[in-house]
Amino acid sequence: MAIRVLLVDDQPLLRTGFRMILEAEGDLAVVGEAGDGLQAIDQVRALQPDVVLMDIRMPRMDGVEATRQITGPGKDGPAKVLVLTTFDLDEYVVEALRAGASGFLLKDAPAAELVQAIRVVAAGEAMLAPSITRRLLDKYADHLPSGEEPVPDALHTLTDREVEVLKLVARGLSNAEIAADLFVSETTVKTHVGHVLTKLSLRDRVQAAVYAYESGLVRPGAQ
Repeated sequence: MAIRVLLVDDQPLLRTGFRMILEAEGDLAVVGEAGDGLQAIDQVRALQPDVVLMDIRMPRMDGVEATRQITGPGKDGPAKVLVLTTFDLDEYVVEALRAGASGFLLKDAPAAELVQAIRVVAAGEAMLAPSITRRLLDKYADHLPSGEEPVPDALHTLTDREVEVLKLVARGLSNAEIAADLFVSETTVKTHVGHVLTKLSLRDRVQAAVYAYESGLVRPGAQ
């Protein structure tokens, strides 16, 4: 079945461009469009898309709040949010990730990258390019723990291997890359990631990555 996509952007010309790119792919179907966050929420309820391409800065309701209402705490619908931003260091991106977005992508990314990002997010993975993620986290380093704070109790529920996996997730590695790094199978990695999300009450890999930095488990710029 085709991946159902909702386009959310306040610029009609951009929505038209995205639609042309996506409708050229046999496994993607654009099921609707919205010009602001409020419309996006209504369209998600009505159309039940698999992936929402969400602009950040829009009138009436921005993409961060819309993302929070679509995928935030207590929301268990199927829609995943892929945030679109003009700037790779947009200050709103971190808030969107905290709100429940499954990743972010630059608006000027190549068409092939946009298509692949939608497929990755629809499959339940996170679209976290390590280089951009690191620059974002480095920018916000002053707002992250210094490493001297006590480790959250929840981290103590993880096994040593689960902690290793969480650190690699925070670096933006895919399941395949983590498997190669730890010399285990992808299936084993998926199991570990599932345990981490369950034990820490996190929705997905993006929230796990943010948690790893906010808890001080991983430091910006660290390997």
